[in-house]
Amino acid sequence: MEKLMIIKKTVDFNSNKEEVWDLLTNPEKTKQYMFGCEVLSEWNIGSQIIWKGKTENGQEIIHVKGEITEIKNGEKVSFTMLDPNIGIKDIPENYVKLTYELNESESGTIFKLTQEFEGIENAEKRYEESISGWNMVIDVMKKLVE
Repeated sequence: MEKLMIIKKTVDFNSNKEEVWDLLTNPEKTKQYMFGCEVLSEWNIGSQIIWKGKTENGQEIIHVKGEITEIKNGEKVSFTMLDPNIGIKDIPENYVKLTYELNESESGTIFKLTQEFEGIENAEKRYEESISGWNMVIDVMKKLVE
């Protein structure tokens, strides 16, 4: 049976939606949990989104790039993403799709993420690396806003 290449995670934050949205979109915050990367975008449909960081020797590097495909400020954002440094073709078919959704709950905010790897080059490797990455950053994300 073929493995589905979709990551779905739901995280309860004891924080309001505004704080969680800021955690996801503020470069100063993403730098604290996303392996030193700042997320940069104008946060409009069609605008570029990049994760900029530094290499071990201090050089600036774009670790991930993509484009915003859907946005409802404070509630939902979808975008494409590709690491331009992993040696795969920079074509639309190789971009992962990632969606963040925020909903209010009794205790604060429910954060849902869906990351789709279906049909992309090196899908299984990229899927496994992303699962590992999310498992590492979610606890840090919670500590930053709770």
